[in-house]
Amino acid sequence: MAAYVCTRFCINKSKDSIRFIQRRFRVKTKWAATRPKFPATELALHNFDTSYSIQLRDLWPSIRVAMLCEQKYGALINSFSSAPNDSTTSHRASTELQSSISPDIKCLVFPKGDISRFKPAGPDSSGILGYYLLDAASVLPVLALDVQAGHTVLDLCAAPGGKTLALLQTHSVNYLWANDLSGSRTMRLRRTLQSYLPKEFLDENKIHITSTDGRQLGMTEEKSFDRVLVDVPCTTDRHSAMVEENNIFKRSRTKERQKLPLLQTQLLLAGIQATRRGGKVVYSTCSLSQLQNECVVQQAISLAQQELGITVQVQDLRWFAQRFSDTFHFAPQLSVGELVLPHLCANFGPIYMCKLQRMN
Repeated sequence: MAAYVCTRFCINKSKDSIRFIQRRFRVKTKWAATRPKFPATELALHNFDTSYSIQLRDLWPSIRVAMLCEQKYGALINSFSSAPNDSTTSHRASTELQSSISPDIKCLVFPKGDISRFKPAGPDSSGILGYYLLDAASVLPVLALDVQAGHTVLDLCAAPGGKTLALLQTHSVNYLWANDLSGSRTMRLRRTLQSYLPKEFLDENKIHITSTDGRQLGMTEEKSFDRVLVDVPCTTDRHSAMVEENNIFKRSRTKERQKLPLLQTQLLLAGIQATRRGGKVVYSTCSLSQLQNECVVQQAISLAQQELGITVQVQDLRWFAQRFSDTFHFAPQLSVGELVLPHLCANFGPIYMCKLQRMN
């Protein structure tokens, strides 16, 4: 009887015979119908091949190969920890992203062509981790923001917290508001800061963490901050090309993806509104897309003038890109801003950044 339950009869008409198929080898049609015909990563690559081959032309094939290879990381040194950093320097990680702009932000990377990996960070006697692993190019928007002593800073889309932590390494921030719309991402941000900052520092009320719609902060916090970082949600190109989980190119997220440039423009406008006269805003993404990068910046500048009466001036970052050209591979001749391109010998990015100043 048990054997009968686990099998079924199948008649082969051509040979007029009967055979048994075990139940575990049968596939129900309704199960198969739930499987995606095209993985989100394939949809992302098809989208990139279509758009970026036109936008980037001859550069795209090499960028594509780099994005599909293992990403290169840097170690952002945590000055709040007393843990030894021997593991970050024992593998010829001699390049340090340090400049006169923000000398307290120290990020170590392996030289071009060196594919060594940093070991996981160890804690000090208080349990504070010694360094934070991240795409080293993501430190550049923080350096470009140029935080000075006593500044108030708004990190409009802060999670998971790498850039927030980099901002705090300056030891110049008088008050930091770190916000993210997603409650789960905000919890991740809190966990990150708890792992890298002393409890007494977190208790000093210098850091305000919220989970709210950043688009509303432009009105509620108008002219409140010296510096604003607007690191917006985007297509996260490298993630989208490599990872199925939480991939924005899933068919169920098509409308969300199509609305990204509008959301990004609204967030940048809110950041501009929240900035004081003479204050600086840095807009950044981890996408190669002109629609999400230069076009968003240009649209936000136009809307700020037309609808809010705010004049915004683009700051030239060519000198900034030149300073870090030994470590990163930058795109040539962008209309506004700078873009770090993935490259096999320096596989960071993509990271786009544009610096703006509020004039009135």
